[in-house]
Amino acid sequence: MKRKSVSIRAIHEGLPEPMREAVDHFADHLARVDNRSAHTVRAYVGDVVSLLDHATLMGCVAPGDIDIAVLRSWLAKLRTLGAARTSLARRAASARTFSAWAHRAELMTADVGAQLASPKAHRDLPAVLRADQAEALVLAPGDEASPVLLRDRALLELLYATGIRVSELCGLDVADVDRGRRVVRVLGKGGKERSVPYGLPAEEAVDDWLRLGRAALSNSSSGNALLLGARGGRLQPTIARRIVSGYARAAGLPHTSPHGLRHSAATHLLEGGADLRAVQELLGHASLSSTQIYTHVSVERLRAAYRQAHPRA
Repeated sequence: MKRKSVSIRAIHEGLPEPMREAVDHFADHLARVDNRSAHTVRAYVGDVVSLLDHATLMGCVAPGDIDIAVLRSWLAKLRTLGAARTSLARRAASARTFSAWAHRAELMTADVGAQLASPKAHRDLPAVLRADQAEALVLAPGDEASPVLLRDRALLELLYATGIRVSELCGLDVADVDRGRRVVRVLGKGGKERSVPYGLPAEEAVDDWLRLGRAALSNSSSGNALLLGARGGRLQPTIARRIVSGYARAAGLPHTSPHGLRHSAATHLLEGGADLRAVQELLGHASLSSTQIYTHVSVERLRAAYRQAHPRA
């Protein structure tokens, strides 16, 4: 059996005990101290297990045996196996995070990961809808007042109006919507809370859903969730993604996801003159560099319009 086909769990179980204990304590630190999401913890653990497996094959039996040569050898091996630059950059970041933690935990005598460089990840410009396309998408459910369609209108309007992540939207409770001030209270990455405003169309869609639709889907499993699934439980992100892509397809639009609506909202805000730091706060980006990519999108759209319209482009 090829080693790459072996599960992370199986590789983890095959590590020397000091390595296995280290990755377990690291995962616990990420979850309990750094308050990372389960998805993020799984990604880090997968990368670190891969690193420790490689280190074991090179003769290391404990984290303290790992040096910069082992880290570089691991990345080089991944590169020969065809890993993309974005994947290599992420794995190098995981190695640096693990190394820094292991040094603080006195499992390593030095933070060897601090010396590790990684290829700069290529950042594709996110695909965005034009303003008229975004409007067509949020209006796609139509005017019928069935509970599911009322929910879908509220979902689409809120995603585009606020630019919040689909996981943040599905995590909203009814009490998180301040209808008087027209803001939603969002619990974002790392447990950070922020308030995001929304406009009148989204307010009307949410009001219609709460007055006319939610009670019809609600049952004992609904709790305080704002958006409900067909069986009454909290709407799940996978279903929300399916709803967005389905309406985009029905409206004859390019393939669109909730993340695409987030990209579109950010780009349209900047094109409308919004301040970059204000957009950073609205999106919940920890770093301004994450928000700056949308300025590149706007410039590219402007350049494309210029090439199409200007006689001497």
